[in-house]
Amino acid sequence: MDRETFLKKVGFRLKQQGIGESHAKIILIGEHSVVYGQPAIALPLPNVQLKATLTADATTSSHVVKSSWAQGNLTSLPESMAGIQKLISTLMERFDGQDDGWTLEIESMLPSERGMGSSAATAIAIVRAFFDLYETSLDRATLLKLADVEEQITHRSPSGLDAATTSSDQPIYFVKGQPGQPIELNLHATMVIADTGVKGATKEAIMAVRELLATEPQTTQNRLEHLGQLTKRAQQLLSRDDADELGRVLNLAQDELSELNVSDESLDHLIRIARQNGALGAKLTGGGRGGCMFALTKTALGARRLAGILKDHGAVATWIQPLAKGDEE
Repeated sequence: MDRETFLKKVGFRLKQQGIGESHAKIILIGEHSVVYGQPAIALPLPNVQLKATLTADATTSSHVVKSSWAQGNLTSLPESMAGIQKLISTLMERFDGQDDGWTLEIESMLPSERGMGSSAATAIAIVRAFFDLYETSLDRATLLKLADVEEQITHRSPSGLDAATTSSDQPIYFVKGQPGQPIELNLHATMVIADTGVKGATKEAIMAVRELLATEPQTTQNRLEHLGQLTKRAQQLLSRDDADELGRVLNLAQDELSELNVSDESLDHLIRIARQNGALGAKLTGGGRGGCMFALTKTALGARRLAGILKDHGAVATWIQPLAKGDEE
C-alpha cells in the first residue's frame, strides 16, 4: 500500500503545505501574587505574531527546521529546543508521518525569555501547521493538550496560561489550579510594550518574594492580597471601558511589585519615562528583574509617540497593541 492510499484509508490527506499561526501574550496584572493563590489576567497580543509553515517534500524523508533560534535537522536541534523536538515527534507519530519529508519554517516577532509566551506560541503554531498539513480538524482541548507536550519540557510544571492565551483572542482570568476563564474586553485604549534589553530573572524574583514572606510575613501577605484585589478590579474595568481608572490600578500594582523587590532599575526607568510622557499607567509584565514593561495610552497615535520616546530612552524593542477592535488607526 503506497503512502497516499494509506493516508486516505486512515482519514488523513497530506497537503503540500500546512500553516499555523499564534501570537504573543503578556500578564496584564497579577504577577507573583498568582503563585500564592491570587488571580492574574493574561492578555493576548494579536499584533505580535508567530507563523509556522510546514512544507511537504515527497523527494525526501528528512525533517528540517528553520528558525531564528536554530536551523538544521530535527534530530540535531539544540537542547533549548528539546520541547519543540518532542512535540514534533509526537505529532509525526500521531499522523504516522515519520517517513514524510518536510521543512518547518518558524517566523516569529516574539522575543524569547521576555515573558511574552514565545515557547507556547511556537508550540501552538506548530500543532496547527501539522493539523493543517494533514487536513484534520483540531479542537481547542486537543490543541492545548498537544502544546503542553512542549511546555512540560520547556517550563517543567507550566500553568497552561501561556498556551491558553497565545491561542486565544480574549483575555484570560486565571487562578492557580483552576482552568483559565476567558473574560470580556471592551476597552478603547492602546498598549505599548517595551523590552528593557535585560534578560528577565524570574527565579530570582520568585525567591525575593519568598524571602520577604519569611522575614516580613504580614506586610508581604497584605501586598499579595492587595495585588489580588487590584486584579479583580482590573477585570471589571476591562469590560467597562474605563482606561483612566485601569491606568491608576496598573500603577498601584507596579508600586506593590516594586515593594516586593521584583522590579529593577531597567524596568523602573522605562516605567518612569512612560508615566512622564502621558501614559495612563505603566508596569512591569512577567517575572520581573528585567524583561518587559508596558504602558497604557488612550490612542494609537499616543502609543506610537510613546514607543518612540521609550526607544530614545533605552528600550531595545517596542510593540503596539490596540485593545479594542477598530482602534488600529
